[in-house]
Amino acid sequence: MKQPEGKPEFFSSRWALVIASIGIAVGTGNIWRFSRIVAQNGGGSFLIPWVIFLLIWSVPLIIAEFAIGKSSRMGPVGAITKTAGNKFGWMGAWIVFVSTAIMFYYAVVTGWCLKYFITSVSGNLLGTSEHLVYWNNFSSSFQPLLFHFIAIFLVVLVVIKGITKGVERVTKLLVPSLLIILFILFIRAITLPGAMDGINYFFTPDLEIILDYKVWLNALTQNAWDTGAGWGLILTYAIYMRKKEDISLNAALIGFGNNTISLVAGITIFSTVFALSSIDAMQQISQSGPANTGLTFIYLPILFSKMSDSQVINNFLASIFFLGLFFAAFTSLISMVELSTRTLIDFGFRRKRAIVIVSVLGFLLGLPSALSVNILINQDWVWGVGLILSGAFISFSVIKYGIDKFRTEIVNGYGSDVKIGRWYNYVIGILIPIQVIVLIVWWLVSSIGWDPQWWNPLHAENFGTVIFQWVVVLGLLIMLNKYIVKRVLSSNQLG
Repeated sequence: MKQPEGKPEFFSSRWALVIASIGIAVGTGNIWRFSRIVAQNGGGSFLIPWVIFLLIWSVPLIIAEFAIGKSSRMGPVGAITKTAGNKFGWMGAWIVFVSTAIMFYYAVVTGWCLKYFITSVSGNLLGTSEHLVYWNNFSSSFQPLLFHFIAIFLVVLVVIKGITKGVERVTKLLVPSLLIILFILFIRAITLPGAMDGINYFFTPDLEIILDYKVWLNALTQNAWDTGAGWGLILTYAIYMRKKEDISLNAALIGFGNNTISLVAGITIFSTVFALSSIDAMQQISQSGPANTGLTFIYLPILFSKMSDSQVINNFLASIFFLGLFFAAFTSLISMVELSTRTLIDFGFRRKRAIVIVSVLGFLLGLPSALSVNILINQDWVWGVGLILSGAFISFSVIKYGIDKFRTEIVNGYGSDVKIGRWYNYVIGILIPIQVIVLIVWWLVSSIGWDPQWWNPLHAENFGTVIFQWVVVLGLLIMLNKYIVKRVLSSNQLG
């Protein structure tokens, strides 16, 4: 079957690609998860290993994704097949499956953000004093179904138009808008009386805490989950980067851009909570709550009601916060839907038909998470840890191709402005695999400790549910490997 798509699309400029890729990296995790993890791991003590792992996990994997996507001009299945060999197409399929499984429930979370934006604008959100009850009433109703549908519908309107008219145009609007919103909230937060206490805690390290291995593991985990490295999303956008564009510089801009936004969000959250909290500030920032939403959907609305003496100003600040959160979630959701759509295009489908299939499945398979927070928690746990394995498969593909050959011929090839040295060989070939093993073992062993029935696959967050779902998916993908590879290669006239 011939590839049905017409003339190849490309991002119009380097900045268009970088902005779209930052839209991948900057999601809800930068705002609600980052601050919570910093609070739970010693404030400024956490930031040191967090920056280190940016350099030895996130940026190297982002470089690999850009290089693999740019050189193969195919989604993860075809790209991993071309890079590692036909026997390993299932690894690319795993990357697609994990990011798509996350997309199912991430659309639900995107809907939550939209709902809270609307209620902030109306004044209903700050009009209640029982925000836990407000959240429980919303999450247990059928409203999440409606907002899940709206999120899917809106993202379809973007992706169906392609890269330049859809993804690029929308991310050029939403990502700068998100930055403006964060800047407004940042300025207001740091000018609150007592904000400096939060900033001091946020940036002051404690040597004793730095020496705690759990802080380092959590810093590595945060990098693995919030920069977009290893998801296959950046690989997908790299399909549309021009030949003359640099890989390593783009990767650095995205990695450091993402972490800078996390820092701005962290300063904003810590300043606000320390300034306005009448009880233990650290307890409030550290709280997880249902589906890890305690800080964002339960506690922050309380603080927004105290930001000033004017209810109008408070509603405005709450509104732009949740609008920014929606923008962050939506730009990430766009990339997830584009990845799934591009995979079907590689299988021979036209874009419009592919997006219809993805959107219908995205809505239907997201329904369980929309109806049950426990199911969403389960899927977030299983496939969140699964992302670490995705990073391992990207590293494996580079090793199989030949790390030095990959670095010199692809990363440092045509269009390269900044040459990557031999240090990259050791990071992608040795340090990444070590980090993968340590992270997966740590998370799975830890899960045995927090659940007496750790073997039970029907529990939300434990060892058994991860292993059961992983084995089922990996088993099916490995069995179907020959068919998957043959279909992709024949559809792209590469076989």
